[in-house]
Amino acid sequence: MDRLIRGAIAGFGQVAARAHLAGWLTRPAINVGVIFDPVAERRHEAFRLIRGVRVYDDFALMLDGEALDFVDIASPPVMHADLARTALAAGANVIVEKPVALSLGEFDDLAYLADAHGRVLMCVHNWKFAPPFLVARKAIAEGRIGAVNSMSIDRLRTEPAGAGGAGALWRKTAASGGGILIDHGWHVFYLMQWLLEGATPRAVAAHLGFPPGSDADDVAEVEVVFNRCAATSYLSWRATERRTSARIVGERGHLEIEGDRVLLVEGGGQPKDISIADAPDDSYHAAWFGGVAAVFEAAVVAGPASEVVQRNRTEARNCIAIIETARRSAAQGCTRLQIDK
Repeated sequence: MDRLIRGAIAGFGQVAARAHLAGWLTRPAINVGVIFDPVAERRHEAFRLIRGVRVYDDFALMLDGEALDFVDIASPPVMHADLARTALAAGANVIVEKPVALSLGEFDDLAYLADAHGRVLMCVHNWKFAPPFLVARKAIAEGRIGAVNSMSIDRLRTEPAGAGGAGALWRKTAASGGGILIDHGWHVFYLMQWLLEGATPRAVAAHLGFPPGSDADDVAEVEVVFNRCAATSYLSWRATERRTSARIVGERGHLEIEGDRVLLVEGGGQPKDISIADAPDDSYHAAWFGGVAAVFEAAVVAGPASEVVQRNRTEARNCIAIIETARRSAAQGCTRLQIDK
């Protein structure tokens, strides 16, 4: 594609303003000069941050009035499927913040629509660009710990992201796509698949905890069974500290991730620090979205049948399947259930 790739952001909350916009600005071939948001305050923020921006409070009107190559959907989750459906039908490629949709049925409808219109549909899988997981993935791919047979990825937070602001409201209600299983679990579930080099999840067992008077989970203990690996995750918004850690065990060694630090143990040898520097941690991970933007740009150029698009869609669909199965498992007393494809 020799011309600029023209994009719009739908939903200009903190994630879009503090992470997505910065990522798109690292891509010289991409111009994001259009914003949709029904909230006046956020449209004003777009005027402040983007020179010459055009803003809309009507999504269909925006699609009608702009010749867009893609739409970046960063609205609350309950809006994702409807906005993606409208954008795809209008002929735009689409990249969506997690979750792409709230059910497998919604996701499959979107995938069918994307294929029918010959457009890219992808999800923002930004934790693949976190340096600790990039380093771990490289070590696994190089065979330094052998075939992986067990894995744990834990994420502890003292409260939901955006607590105290409007961004926290949707996270506290299941109907709007809230709960830690979606908000943090989604990242864990695509990382598991990616670290296992595309392995397919087969079964899930889960326990979920809920705050008083809420139907949105704030604690999740999940086991995901792959053909050759059992993977677990503990997720909490009730923790006393902010912490991300992982342990990946292979036939000949293991990896330990604690924050930004990665230790590799090969055979019976001594731990080796293989960490690389990362930008300062924040809830929005602005430094990682540049990688997402680069992958999406390449996908738009390569087209919807390209490997990168199909792999992303498979990961995203599996994330929804894991979440749906985890909820059923929790309702049945943490029974291990086969994933219904």
